Amino acid sequence: MNGFDPKFRDFPDYILGITKEIWEQRGIATLHDYYAPDIVVRSPGSVVTGNQGVIAATMATLAEFPDRQLLGEDVIWSGTPEDGMLSSHRILTTATHLGDGVYGKASGRKLVYRVIADCHAINNQINDEWLIRDQGAIVRQMGWKPRKYARDLIAREGGPETCVQPMCPATDLPGPYAGRGNDNEWGQRHADILNRIMAADMAAIPALYDRAVQSQYPGGQTGHGHQPVDRFWMALRAAFPAARFEIHHQIGRDDAVMPPRSAIRWSLHGRHDGWGAFGRPTGAEVYVLGISHAEFGALAGARPTLRRECTLVDETAIWKQILLHTG
Repeated sequence: MNGFDPKFRDFPDYILGITKEIWEQRGIATLHDYYAPDIVVRSPGSVVTGNQGVIAATMATLAEFPDRQLLGEDVIWSGTPEDGMLSSHRILTTATHLGDGVYGKASGRKLVYRVIADCHAINNQINDEWLIRDQGAIVRQMGWKPRKYARDLIAREGGPETCVQPMCPATDLPGPYAGRGNDNEWGQRHADILNRIMAADMAAIPALYDRAVQSQYPGGQTGHGHQPVDRFWMALRAAFPAARFEIHHQIGRDDAVMPPRSAIRWSLHGRHDGWGAFGRPTGAEVYVLGISHAEFGALAGARPTLRRECTLVDETAIWKQILLHTG
């Protein structure tokens, strides 16, 4: 790969390799090299800039969860080394809460949760990032409910006037990456499915998902078959029925010895004006950042269907926006 350290065989090897080097091999100082000094890191809970902030957050997380492992499940990517590449990296994390920190006093609880990070890299350096942790899974395993955790976090950050503001168009910052992904057919197929669901065409689920689809949704929820898929998307859309759905980035991949797959980063932006996943309608303006990964195949017959899906949103960031509105 032109511009990248020759020790990396390809872009997925780069993404998996630096993640392990930074987190598990304690090469935190390499963030000075692997992350641009003015990088923009967006997560549903905040927007931060600069690799110094990334280094501080990494050290704080490892102080609280010193045995954290980041197991790379997939890297779905687009672009070229010369023009820059965007990876959508899905991670299964295991960790034990052994130190005091943002999740409270050390509890010894063992956690398993997923993260998806969209990272743009060029010349051996990441300079733009979108990151979603399954905060709902984390806080539930810590003994919290997402709504209560969000309320407590607002208080610990000094109250509604001074707390960290969740990501939304008003708090977002521009970064160097303005790409939209690629035009591979599997990304387009995935985008068509999400657009149909968000347009209330729930019949797309039995029509386009495999009958034995395996799904991974926020809160660490694993499902099999159509019903968990219908429940998740119905409850999310019902909470924000008039919100604008937008696809920001779309990748499809055909790789040897891998199923066809896709990664889509999307958002919902609008009022919490429906009964659904977030309780009584409040009218709060909410921005939901989501990333979805999909795998396709044709197990029975010639028509390929969506056989595995992982979608992440941060439930605590959504609740934080609702609570900041309602007081």
